[in-house]
Amino acid sequence: MGAIRRLGVCKRPDRPADRPGGGVHRRIRPCGGGGVRPLLEVDRLSKSYGDLPVLRDVAFHVDEGESLAILGPSGCGKSTLLRILLGLEGYDAGEVRGPVDRAGYLPQDALLFPWKTVVQNAELPLQIRGVDRKRRREEVASRLPSFGLAGFEDAYPHELSGGMRQRAGLLRAVVSGAAVLVLDEPFGALDTLTRHRLQDWLSGLMSELHRTMLFVTHDLEEAVVLADRVLVLSGRPAGVIGERGISLSREERSDRLSPLFYREKDGLLSMIRKGDER
Repeated sequence: MGAIRRLGVCKRPDRPADRPGGGVHRRIRPCGGGGVRPLLEVDRLSKSYGDLPVLRDVAFHVDEGESLAILGPSGCGKSTLLRILLGLEGYDAGEVRGPVDRAGYLPQDALLFPWKTVVQNAELPLQIRGVDRKRRREEVASRLPSFGLAGFEDAYPHELSGGMRQRAGLLRAVVSGAAVLVLDEPFGALDTLTRHRLQDWLSGLMSELHRTMLFVTHDLEEAVVLADRVLVLSGRPAGVIGERGISLSREERSDRLSPLFYREKDGLLSMIRKGDER
């Protein structure tokens, strides 16, 4: 298995100024060029399970402060790629450089401990690090309102809706203090209306947190709403078809019926179709 090495962390650029006349922030992708080293680099990564190839020569980078979507069809190897990046699984060839093995992780199912309350689940990373009870409770309590969980501190997972469980899982990942958040199709099991609400909520949350986010999805709209840049993968064995930057404001991202939104969505769909024709 290739070694995972920690890279130096590059300085985050200043946040973009308000757009003239609109008072709206556009999310601008931090520059990975000009001598600035990416936070994460993946170079010609390949993986097979016996005679079944899953990943083939996958290469990409993630800049500090960027939200990168990995978009591909179901079963193409996206989750396998994330497990490799998190250090949970080996690979056959290539190299991974960066600190994602220390990321805050939200799987498809939030994996909350059923015998623990919302607060007890969320504070777990701090408890493992030896933070005293008072400090970790204060940290969690300060974030509950922005996660829509105020008033549910003592609720158990079975008492929460699916969307609330996912928010609780993401709260745990954020409380960990990790510089990188890794999400594996976090809203895929939710109904359409709940999924749209949570996508819009997460878009706003990431603008406040200023964290790096890497997430996988097979949902074109989710990629447009949440990503600064989208990496498009082919079917298995997954390889990189191409990438597309998403230059929409938060308000434009939430208007899923607008021409601007459709332009980005159609651009991704066109890229996928061209990849299928190869």
